[in-house]
Amino acid sequence: MKLRAKKQAANFMFLVPALILFGLIVVYPFIKGVRISLTDWDGFSPIYHYVGLENFKRILKDPSIKGPILNSLFYTVVTVVVNNLAGLGVAVALKKDNRRNRIFRTCIFMPFVLSLVLTGFIWKYIYSDVFYGIFGIKSLLGNKDTVMLGICIMASWRDIGYAMLIYLAGLQAIPDTYYEAAKIDGASSFKRFTRITVPLLAPAFTVNVTLFLGWGLKIFDYVMAATNGGPGRASETFAMYVYNYTFPYNRAGYGQAAAILMMLAIFLISGVVSTILRRKEIDM
Repeated sequence: MKLRAKKQAANFMFLVPALILFGLIVVYPFIKGVRISLTDWDGFSPIYHYVGLENFKRILKDPSIKGPILNSLFYTVVTVVVNNLAGLGVAVALKKDNRRNRIFRTCIFMPFVLSLVLTGFIWKYIYSDVFYGIFGIKSLLGNKDTVMLGICIMASWRDIGYAMLIYLAGLQAIPDTYYEAAKIDGASSFKRFTRITVPLLAPAFTVNVTLFLGWGLKIFDYVMAATNGGPGRASETFAMYVYNYTFPYNRAGYGQAAAILMMLAIFLISGVVSTILRRKEIDM
């Protein structure tokens, strides 16, 4: 027992540096953020007052919050669907391991290496100087009715390669004998895909859907770099709503309260979706 206890203590000691770092970077700022959300702090003044849950009540009653929420939801739904369908399609098309497919995979994955901010600036230039300057196509980012669609396009251009990589790993883990047996039994390509590929890719679906869901609900970088929430407030997302009230509007307490609500929403939605998808994996 003593030897076992010593071994467990030694193993725990290896975790201590990571736990300390996690506490300093995540836990402490979160606790401090909760405290700030209960105040009317402007972000600069050393004087502030505790207002309890007043900030949370104001957020829920704010009529202007509807736009940022709808924009975040629209972006999330579009990118989750497009990235997963396109990523799966590309993975299936490039499943065979040969030189040509490896080159195509690299080209499709390369945009994911770029930062979100750089992607935003690149596509802002493409929309304004390439599409409009050369082809005469008006920028999607300049119209309040199409701006979110324009942001979704730039996001999918960057992220489809990541989805492809996850699905490709899942496809390569499926034994070829399953397909060969189904082919002998006379199963069509469509049936082999729906009865073998889709069920065995369930873990990859769970990973991709959950990740893109979480990333979508907290989208900020693309909007900040490409439109700064414009035109007007047509592309303002919930994360940008948090940023605006925390910094430009100098209402750090209110902004922090909004950030906590956003975190809770992402945690709950992602948790529920992930749980449902993992149960589907077992059913399949």
